[in-house]
Amino acid sequence: MKLRKRIILELERLRRKNLQHMHPLQQLFWESTLRCNVHCLHCGSDCSSSEITPDMPAEDFLRVIDQSVTPHVDPHKVLIIISGGEPLMRKDLAEVGAALKQRGYPWGMVTNGLALTEKRFKELMAAGLRSVAISFDGLELDHNWLRQHPLAFEGATRAIKLAAEYNRMVAAKTSLPSEGEARRGLLVWDVVTCVNQRTIHQLDEMQKYLWSIGVRNWRLITIDPMGRAAENPELILTPEQHLQLLDYIREKRKQGLHISYSCEGFMPDYELEVRDHLFHCAAGVSVASILIDGSISACTSIRGKYYQGNIYKDDFWDVWENGFEDYRNRKWMKQLEPCNNCKLFRYCEGGGMHLRREDGTLMLCHHHKLSTDN
Repeated sequence: MKLRKRIILELERLRRKNLQHMHPLQQLFWESTLRCNVHCLHCGSDCSSSEITPDMPAEDFLRVIDQSVTPHVDPHKVLIIISGGEPLMRKDLAEVGAALKQRGYPWGMVTNGLALTEKRFKELMAAGLRSVAISFDGLELDHNWLRQHPLAFEGATRAIKLAAEYNRMVAAKTSLPSEGEARRGLLVWDVVTCVNQRTIHQLDEMQKYLWSIGVRNWRLITIDPMGRAAENPELILTPEQHLQLLDYIREKRKQGLHISYSCEGFMPDYELEVRDHLFHCAAGVSVASILIDGSISACTSIRGKYYQGNIYKDDFWDVWENGFEDYRNRKWMKQLEPCNNCKLFRYCEGGGMHLRREDGTLMLCHHHKLSTDN
């Protein structure tokens, strides 16, 4: 590793240690429903459209916001992200959003776009919607295959066009520059793509299509062997394909396109080159979540039961302040393979918590997978 990169990583390590000590709550996910209108082959939540698991009542979530969050934070500095399942399955989504807006919280959602009509989009924007991540996993045949719905591609494309057109209209009414100062009133949005073996060779075609309908921020994700994806090896990139993806992102960023790799894992050969930030797992450090059954956890991508409490019997803020030890002190990971023999542990601290099984073992190490020495 070059000296410059090592110095930067050491500085990042110090910053991360301070953040773990301070643990400011900056993002709060609400798993508002497990219902979904598609049946994705890679779903980590194993969501379904059934009513087996009821939605959490909005008043239960808002009570936590009022009693256990707002007294301790500046609401304008905590982004609430409504997830699922598919959040648009909730008929009261706009009402919940408006309640959060009234309390001063910016809020966003992660959606497949299938149920996002123009009318619904306008309702959500009026309710204070500030950010959206739209799932788009390939051109029509491949997207519909992964999402297991014949209209999934049509829905994702419609959602993208709605977001792009909204920002064009706002920008046309202002004289704010495209760069520099924050552009107030614009929707912060991007497209998230789960790359698999069927789409790894179509990245250029996908990029051209996305840019033609208004996308300028594209986030690429690799699929991990969890949930339904564990039963679909075709979804998991080989080491060679994974490297191909990272090389593609690096090259496109050199060309000035804002394409980035997700926060999946630490990769020393690609740090500073495929993301806007160095790898760090913010789960339990600046990110928390309230799950469908009230469990208090961190990032909703974490499927192991690293729960810290439950809103129906614990005070959320007390848990946030005094829990999350497994997230903020990663020394326990150093006792397990492959971390116990890794010289780079000080920089990655065991990788993303979402890659840990319930027994603490690591299902995937990005550095190990991509290293030419293995």
